[in-house]
Amino acid sequence: MDKKTRIAVFVSGGGTNLQAIIDAEKSGIIKSGKTELVISDNPEAYALERAKANGIKTAVVLKNNGQSEFEKKISEILAENKIEMIILAGFMCILSADFTSKWPERIINIHPSLIPSFCGKGCYGLHVHEKALAYGVKVTGATVHFVNEIPDGGRIISQKAVYIEDGDTPETLQRRVMEQAEWILLPAAAEKVAGEIAEKGESYGHL
Repeated sequence: MDKKTRIAVFVSGGGTNLQAIIDAEKSGIIKSGKTELVISDNPEAYALERAKANGIKTAVVLKNNGQSEFEKKISEILAENKIEMIILAGFMCILSADFTSKWPERIINIHPSLIPSFCGKGCYGLHVHEKALAYGVKVTGATVHFVNEIPDGGRIISQKAVYIEDGDTPETLQRRVMEQAEWILLPAAAEKVAGEIAEKGESYGHL
């Protein structure tokens, strides 16, 4: 494939899912897209170091001046870099309907549960696994979905189940969900969506 979909990955923390995407590009699992940019709302995010170590351009956008200014600045950076697809990989900011409506089925997110369980506002990071253990479910997992104005509310692309084991803590469960589901699902979904965008062959400069 000659043309690769230009991808921006949004991050807030350590960047383990970003690393999974970078590794998948190197191994050829992701062949229809290329990560051109990593954007973070946190200047201390280790994910930025992962990006720099792999020669990927980075940008930090702070939310100091409210949601509208925050998203305006992000949109400007995306346009400057001719980005065609966005992957949310541990991005802790909820994007508004005004922003997501400009990217119909071009933003994907990984969530560490089987949506519709343990999702929506306030369900992120370890909180998700704490809720799963408190509820006593025997199976959890991860979901990749398109992003719209409803937190974790967009159309599901793929899911993978992970069994809860006796003695699990939120931390051990989080790690196993990452290893057995997130790091597998996200690159595969990224390739699928990037391939569909590349096939359309339309430029995406309306931002």
